[in-house]
Parts: sequence; structure tokens; C-alpha cells
Amino acid sequence: MRIGELARRSGVSERSLRYYEVHGLLWAERTPGGHRDYREWAVDRVILIQALYAAGLNSKKIAQLLPCMRDGDGTPSENATPRLVDELTAERNRLDRMIADLGRSRDVLDDIIITASTGLSSATLSGTGSQATH
Repeated sequence: MRIGELARRSGVSERSLRYYEVHGLLWAERTPGGHRDYREWAVDRVILIQALYAAGLNSKKIAQLLPCMRDGDGTPSENATPRLVDELTAERNRLDRMIADLGRSRDVLDDIIITASTGLSSATLSGTGSQATH
């Protein structure tokens, strides 16, 4: 399939697909005319790359990780190393810290919303709010 078809089917821009190729995350054969020709597996690969980016990994880490993903039969790849597992565990721990920080920020915002809502309700009921009618 051509790059435009892969972009449409994966929901990723052609520019991103070229970026993935430059960084070794994705590859295509070339037609005699020089056009990229992706195989069917490329759709799943692009979706996986997007998921790894969403998990906070950068392109260098993703390039290290992709060859270590499970083989087609579900067994671990021979390319996986203890060092890679340690690095990925550190990434997951970083994400856990970010999630905890976001949860605390949400809790503070919830408290502010409750306080502001209570103040608005009191002001509206007493006729001092901007929505009061005279």
C-alpha cells in the first residue's frame, strides 16, 4: 500500500510515517518509480508505535523496543535484554509518578470547584449573585 493509504488506515499523517521511517521504526519497499510500498503489517506497526509514544516513550527507546516485542507465536523475542527491561520499568515508574501528580492536581481542582460552586449557590440564593432578579 502507498503512504497515503497507510496514513488513512492508521490515522497518522504522512509526515509522521516518514519520520518513523527515518528513525528506523517503520520501513517500506520501493516501487521501480521510487514510491513507498508498505505491507499489510505496517498498519498494526504504526498503531503500536502510536501507543508507545502515548506511553511516554521517545523514538530512540521505541526503536530499541520494537525488535524485542513478542514474536508472532507469542514467545518473548530473543532480542529482549535485562537492561531493556530495567529501562522500561523505569519508564513505567516515571509514568506512575506522573499519574499520581495528576491525581493530586485533580483533587485540588475538585476542592476549588466545590468551594466555588458553594459560594455561587449561596450568593444566588441570597440575591447577591449576578443571576439574582430584582
